Amino acid sequence: MEIQITLNGQPVTLNVKPNESLMHALRGQALFSVKHGCETGECGACAVLIDGQPVNTCITLAAAAEGRAITTLESFGAKASQMTPLQEAFVETGAIQCGYCTPAQLLCAHALLEKNPNPTEAEAREAIAGVLCRCTGYVKPIQAILRAAAVMRGETVPPVSEESDSERVYAAPPNLFTPRAGDTPDPSDLDTGTNLQTQIKPLVFTPAEAKPTTIVGKPEPKVDAVKLALGRPAFSDDLEIRGMLYGALMTSPHAHARIKHIDTSQAKAIPGVHAVLTYKDLKRVMYASGGQSYPNPPPYDQVCLDDKVRHVGDRVAIVAAESPELCQKAIEAIEIEWEILPAVFDPEAAMQPGAPIIHDEADAIGIKDASHNVVHKIHAQMGDEAEAWAQADLVVEGEYRVHQVQQASIEPHIVITWWDEDERLVIRTSTQVPFHVRRMIAPLIGLPISRIRVIKPRIGGGFGGKQEMLIEDLCAHLTIATGRPVRFEYTRAQEFTSARSRHPQILRFKSGVKRDGTLTGQEVYILGNTGAYGTHGLTVQTVSGMRALSTYNAPYRRFECDVVYTNLPTPGAYRGYGAPQGLFALEVHMEQIAHQLGMDVLEFKAKNWVKVGDPLPMAKALGEGREGFAQTILTSALVECVSLGAQAIGWQAKRGSPGDGPIKRGVGMAVCMHGTAIAGLDMGAASIKMNDDGSFNVLVGATDLGTGSDTVIGQIVAETLGVPLSKIVMYSSDTDFTPFDTGAYASSTTYISGGAAMRAAEQVRAQIQKAAAPLLKVDDPDSLWLADERVHAPGGRSVTLEQVALHSLHVENQHQIMGTASHMSLASPPPFAAQFAEVQVDTRTGQVTVERLVFAVDCGIAINPITAAGQVEGGMIQALGYAHSEEMVYDEAGIPLATRFGDYRLYQADEVPEMRVIFVETYEPTGPYGAKAVAEIPKDGVAPAMASAIHDAIGVWIPELPFTPERVWRALQGR
Repeated sequence: MEIQITLNGQPVTLNVKPNESLMHALRGQALFSVKHGCETGECGACAVLIDGQPVNTCITLAAAAEGRAITTLESFGAKASQMTPLQEAFVETGAIQCGYCTPAQLLCAHALLEKNPNPTEAEAREAIAGVLCRCTGYVKPIQAILRAAAVMRGETVPPVSEESDSERVYAAPPNLFTPRAGDTPDPSDLDTGTNLQTQIKPLVFTPAEAKPTTIVGKPEPKVDAVKLALGRPAFSDDLEIRGMLYGALMTSPHAHARIKHIDTSQAKAIPGVHAVLTYKDLKRVMYASGGQSYPNPPPYDQVCLDDKVRHVGDRVAIVAAESPELCQKAIEAIEIEWEILPAVFDPEAAMQPGAPIIHDEADAIGIKDASHNVVHKIHAQMGDEAEAWAQADLVVEGEYRVHQVQQASIEPHIVITWWDEDERLVIRTSTQVPFHVRRMIAPLIGLPISRIRVIKPRIGGGFGGKQEMLIEDLCAHLTIATGRPVRFEYTRAQEFTSARSRHPQILRFKSGVKRDGTLTGQEVYILGNTGAYGTHGLTVQTVSGMRALSTYNAPYRRFECDVVYTNLPTPGAYRGYGAPQGLFALEVHMEQIAHQLGMDVLEFKAKNWVKVGDPLPMAKALGEGREGFAQTILTSALVECVSLGAQAIGWQAKRGSPGDGPIKRGVGMAVCMHGTAIAGLDMGAASIKMNDDGSFNVLVGATDLGTGSDTVIGQIVAETLGVPLSKIVMYSSDTDFTPFDTGAYASSTTYISGGAAMRAAEQVRAQIQKAAAPLLKVDDPDSLWLADERVHAPGGRSVTLEQVALHSLHVENQHQIMGTASHMSLASPPPFAAQFAEVQVDTRTGQVTVERLVFAVDCGIAINPITAAGQVEGGMIQALGYAHSEEMVYDEAGIPLATRFGDYRLYQADEVPEMRVIFVETYEPTGPYGAKAVAEIPKDGVAPAMASAIHDAIGVWIPELPFTPERVWRALQGR
């Protein structure tokens, strides 16, 4: 049927199907700014303006648009020079991280400013509340909207760089609770209620002795921000290939069952269906799907398609057809006779004799005790156990429980595969680990690595969920079977049933302590639920144990862990990777000890936390699923982080003052320590070449998930070579053309990949100095230095980098100036942080409202404070959802009850609390320009800080997540 619409100001006739969504019709017009995030209109990524009002197009029929005026982001302009003030503000303020939800946010903000040119912060938040964002925490998008509104009203706003410089304090921050005059900014700067219109960058304390830099440490706009603000086709699905088929997955409706008989004949007979594949059609090759370094940690307990299913949502069959509707029709035509097997969902029950055996296959590799569903047993110990308990005046034990949550990236898993002109398989995929995917998929599809190319475009959020080879093998099998390009994408429901999530755990702590507060020993037991498959099961639980036993010094430490199969959907990697579980239990446990001792919690923690010069013995004992490397803390500003965070939250005035009436108030805190890359394992490489005009191409295998790693690496290179960031052309994540990189996980990219880029840039700098020496008539190239796009010599003489490039390429001793370097580190310097929370608790209902979050962090030198702050703000809101509202819930048959965003409660823009980010910088000698990690540590402290604040408000400990109204109310009733 034909419909007449006005599309971006032009009359257009569209030929649409009666059941076709407006989203599908618009993307069919190459309007790729319209994104798919769900099928229920609850994420808002597909929003456009219809007659000036935001409308979610995934639930709007195209036919319903007849006669209407539709506006997409493409109407705002196609070039950077044509950007609106709104788009410019999003770029300048760092409001764009992954950029997947940016078009919808811009459109909703545009609709607001058309009606109201002077909105309040609350009105701006309400305007974009229907667009879920998993990256930013909404802080910078709101800042951008208010900034753009001011510009559009004709007001003068200072450049972001000027605002940022005014927030940097070159002084040592105060010691714990003993602030010194002149060391701290005005108290209003520490107030979380600072006006968002002017407060773009967080407060940064930089060591007074830090060397001045030109590019590093500055709020440079992200190198990919303009194309994302313009809505250009940058993501995996923003591609049209002639003859492309659609792929789809048939999943199991049962938690545990065996396929007795499967008949695909009717499905294959449907016109337009090109392939239907089951376990009968594919070679059985055991593998582990986690995107981890070679050799992948065991177990190898998966095959591409199996005759047994182990959870609701498990793989059954795959189809390729000419439309998504035909795919669904083919799936419905597959006939299966099932043998329903007993299922088990509780890890304690799964270990008992007589429990259903989930992995009874004979060819699985590396399962510790399949007969009791035990995947791994982990043990590590240091110190004298008997002496620890003998010296203890008090022994405190506690049990803590953490639940299963989903990464909920707004972009679902999406892959497109095709044969190129050389009969090589190209895999265009939204992945964090392109090089791991290439290596891991080769044996599954029967192709050598040399015939596989993996391309990672922009990613619409990853958070660990895309550190997995999840559907690339299925899409590849369909291209091999049909010879055609295939597009394969998960539905939102499949993201909840068939993707990955965070491991639920039961954690039991036992600590010995002297009367003066000195720890004598700590033991931790973790029962980790790895669901139906063991991917990441060993390493996540190992990290939980290492983090639980590394923040505080104790002469004796012991870790025991059972990793157990159940018939739940499989957990995997999720931002924080075991640390949020371990640190929730640890921090609550430590505060409980302080209360039993009658000590101030900050004093007790400060007495025991690790300090500069201390070793981290559990890091060596546990490593990454195998013995690690000895670590010693070289830098820490934890004392200062706690002091500044306490001042910002108003700790001394508010702690212990719940107030009268049914609404109680409390403040709480948690100490956080994370890691920076995996010592001795993570490796990145970089290649840099100089162009004729003195610009540089930088090729890295590092994967930018929206974290800004391309920008940060570019800043490191630009600083080293004395050029502005605009002279750096970044290219990343193509296994054919970019150097190897282990991938974006373990908070490694700035430290490892940035370190490689810095080494390569130093090589290039030395070559430039050597090439410039004859031009400057200098005998010693080392006497030259690079700055302001020139090579300078003593005495004031200089030549431009363009002159050096042209001379070296075309005039004399012609050669290409270029460098290639790799970087691996045996060190993993920990970032430190203090997380503070302020809450209200309604004692009548158990409802907890978080009013403020303050995060003071030592991440070394923040290479880009705005992108770093965005990481912290987004991480805190993800952590808040983990602590407060998100939960994967199942019925008694193991069927997930939350498979849509309406039931799985992510925080919206109008629901988030006030947030304040404070960077307390140290100079980490092992990191590029003094950097440590920052991306994951914001996930670690919100849950225990909330538990602390709730206890401060109502005097009750709640040792289980999430803090739902029912759980809090029951705790108040003593149930």
